[in-house]
Amino acid sequence: MAESTDKPLRLLTYNIQVGLHTRDYGHMVSGAWRHVWPSRSQSGNLERIAELLSGYDFVAIQEADAGSLRTRSCNQIEFLAERAGFNHCGYIVTRDLQPVARHCHGWMSRVAPVSQESHSLASRIPGRAALRLRFDDALSDLTLLSAHLSLGGRDRRRQLEQLSELAGDDRRVVLMGDLNSGADFLRDHPALRARGFRPVHDAPKTYPSWRPRRALDQVLVTPDLELLSVSALPLQLSDHAPLAIDLRVPDS
Repeated sequence: MAESTDKPLRLLTYNIQVGLHTRDYGHMVSGAWRHVWPSRSQSGNLERIAELLSGYDFVAIQEADAGSLRTRSCNQIEFLAERAGFNHCGYIVTRDLQPVARHCHGWMSRVAPVSQESHSLASRIPGRAALRLRFDDALSDLTLLSAHLSLGGRDRRRQLEQLSELAGDDRRVVLMGDLNSGADFLRDHPALRARGFRPVHDAPKTYPSWRPRRALDQVLVTPDLELLSVSALPLQLSDHAPLAIDLRVPDS
């Protein structure tokens, strides 16, 4: 990890679709059974995802499984963290459909957070949640929020208000994840705007990964942080492309 704030931090947020490779919409339909039954190709795809993650300081993962029938009891967050060489990881189960599935999202980091919290988010269909991690000067006193938001606009507005509240009075906050929202929707949200969150002006398109048309995966930062680059990586290991972020924390 960076010894000074001059070195950029490398962050990644990725909706991995339970480690299922998808090449087009037809493949999503024909391969729907893989969401409830083990797939032989899943473990190999997870290995490729882990190879990608190994180059980052902090990773937020959405649409993983915490160990169930469909993953042959593999906790995908722990598997990816071990394979990618992260010493610290955690997750929250958002929908527990044992024995078939245990929906979750999680995080992995090179540096241990000083605190980690999980928070349920308001939703007409239960199962949305956010993770809040705080770091000390080993990670530039950052607060990192990661979430996977609902599809419906009304639910997302409420959830973004909750996330703004979770940012508290912390100066250096990153909000990242599959927010199912374009930059205009985020820019116009009153609570985000009041808190000082800035979305990426021309956010990279991440969905679908084989021909990206929508910027569903997003990163927002507070004014004390500088986004050096944000890019959607041209990989088709999921139905989403990973969003890579280089971040600089200016000296206090």
